[in-house]
Amino acid sequence: MASFNTANRSIIDFDELETDMLIIPAIDLKDGKCVRLRQGRMDDSTVFSDSPVEMAAKWVEAGCRRLHLVDLNGAFAGEPVNGEIVKAIAKAFPELPIQIGGGIRSPEIIQAYLDAGVDYVIIGTKAVKEPEFVTEMCQRFPGHIIVGLDAQDGYVATDGWAEVSTVKATDLAIRFRNDGVSSIVYTDISRDGMMQGVNVEATVALAQDAGIPVIASGGVTNIEDIRRLAAVADQGILGAITGRAIYEGTLDVAEAQALSDQLCKV
Repeated sequence: MASFNTANRSIIDFDELETDMLIIPAIDLKDGKCVRLRQGRMDDSTVFSDSPVEMAAKWVEAGCRRLHLVDLNGAFAGEPVNGEIVKAIAKAFPELPIQIGGGIRSPEIIQAYLDAGVDYVIIGTKAVKEPEFVTEMCQRFPGHIIVGLDAQDGYVATDGWAEVSTVKATDLAIRFRNDGVSSIVYTDISRDGMMQGVNVEATVALAQDAGIPVIASGGVTNIEDIRRLAAVADQGILGAITGRAIYEGTLDVAEAQALSDQLCKV
């Protein structure tokens, strides 16, 4: 199953990749606190911790191999708002790969996060409105750029999901095929925070059409969602971001990663 390797710009086979599917805990930052939203609505949030650093420690102790951070205020403001908290988490866990999204719209912001110890920055709104920005940033920061595609009924949403564009997620992903994007975080907005199960079919289709590894986001509810995703990990699924499920206890991070490791080695 040949696909495009965006890191090396060559044809590879997803089936030959040895990387296990990562279970990636999400820490969404709003007003300095760790929260979860429902379908991206800022007025429908649940606070799970006043200390995002302590929450990060919890997931690290559970054995996670990467963290997904989102500056929710930054996504609406168009610039980092909770940047100091992100830096504090990166400093506390220097060996843990961290990816951050929300308000990343300039090379200066990207450089600041990388200097702080963040490994990957997620470009979302800017990728839709100015796709050439992704191309330029991939050249400037090779191996560190992730594109975040948040879709409502297949169409990409921007500005913290406040606006739905006329751009199809698949078309935009294909646009970045040759740029050197590390991966794509694909979120099905209709399922995000709703505990309705992950959209496996759409996630796999995106990975196959774009030829870029995809991290599934939105709807991960329990261990069966992990089982379904791990079963198709060899088709380009790099990881699964999980938020509300691990905060409300319907999914255990350690158990999920162990199952993923087991199934990906079969």
